Amino acid sequence: MSPLAEQVLVQICSYNSNMQGEALAQDLVDWLAPTFTTSRFLAHRSPAPDIVAVGFQELLPLHLGFIGLSAGVINSRDKLIRTAIEAHHNCPYVLVVSVVNVGVAMLIYAKDAGEDQQEGGVARRITDVETQWVGCGPSFMGNKGAVGVRFRLLGLNNGPEELFTFVNVHLTAHAKNLDRRLQDYTHIVQTLLFKYVPRSLRKISPNAKTYSTIYDTTHLFFFGDLNFRLTPNKPSPTTEVPDPSVAAPLFPTLAEIQKSNGTLDGRRELVKHDQLRNAMREGRIGSGLREGKIERFPCTYKYVIGCVDEYNPKRTPSWTDRILYTTALDDPSTPHKSAIQNVLYTSILAFTKSDHKPITALLLLPPADQTSPLSRPMMPTPLVASPPHLHLRPQHYRRVLAQCLGKSLDRIVGAVWCLLWLLGAGNAALGLFNVSLGLLGFLYWRQM
Repeated sequence: MSPLAEQVLVQICSYNSNMQGEALAQDLVDWLAPTFTTSRFLAHRSPAPDIVAVGFQELLPLHLGFIGLSAGVINSRDKLIRTAIEAHHNCPYVLVVSVVNVGVAMLIYAKDAGEDQQEGGVARRITDVETQWVGCGPSFMGNKGAVGVRFRLLGLNNGPEELFTFVNVHLTAHAKNLDRRLQDYTHIVQTLLFKYVPRSLRKISPNAKTYSTIYDTTHLFFFGDLNFRLTPNKPSPTTEVPDPSVAAPLFPTLAEIQKSNGTLDGRRELVKHDQLRNAMREGRIGSGLREGKIERFPCTYKYVIGCVDEYNPKRTPSWTDRILYTTALDDPSTPHKSAIQNVLYTSILAFTKSDHKPITALLLLPPADQTSPLSRPMMPTPLVASPPHLHLRPQHYRRVLAQCLGKSLDRIVGAVWCLLWLLGAGNAALGLFNVSLGLLGFLYWRQM
């Protein structure tokens, strides 16, 4: 068997669906199974991904998400997604797990019948599946936050085992809230915790008997609506002041951004103003994470709903939707290189139901050493990141308190919102007006 045939191909799909709920009428094949030229990385294997991770943000109207009415939407999406990928790749897929918190949701699929029929696809080798969630909204509510999935993949022919961790996030919005997005990331790493690492996989983690963070894994995929924007470059207060003789690139006007966004060379210039790339270079977020070349596709936000390529003039176009990844074999000294081969990274312009464009990536993981009886190494949690004020130690008790408070507020706010929505015949503002009017009428009646 060719060594490449033993590599796992992972597809990541992310879409902020703008609270569309059941409305997903467009053809999913463009997003879930996009057309691409077979690269040299896939020359000796089927292009059908072994694992497909689909993440949604703003899955359904917020008031319905707050009260937990997401099961029907998830079931509907599951049928659509599985039908699309099975029909395109002509092989069966299994829903490994789904997890949702308010409007942030993720579904993980695994191929059930690969080229080696004796092995039956990776779905037969997945075990110890675990899900987690965390809220990052006001008082830890779930309008912003993350959901996570971790599972163990058994090796072929008693080969090395691996841990896979997927994290789908929706961070704080608006260009001015950069520091809040960085705080969201820190909160996610500290509180999106999984059970302790299995003994067979303990290699590097010194705290294997405690809860583990998203970094205590073999492969990590961190994606979603990260909400980072294009803004003028400003030196971080935690980094050295740059050479004053070196002028920072001037921030272009909105018209210049829209023009540059239409060409590859223009987008390469725009990337210099990307908040996420600059924050990662300064060590303020995404310790160890890598990303493909976002300049390959236009900014994914904010589009006029119903249009293929027209941006909303009230917002600066930005790459808010991103897919980051890393593996235990990545060298920290070369942050721009990864053992994971990025076969495809693109957005799908044909989707017009949302002000975001969905994105997708195909990632070919490094081959496992089938001759080694040991498991693959794991990444340690960066206990103290750069700069040193970002402490990423796991905080289990904070996680429990935040989940209890956030979920309680979700249910209360959702119940009140739904009541106002009903009283207003589908308009919460009108419902609030009707309640206020009724209260004033009652008080007037009591005074008579």
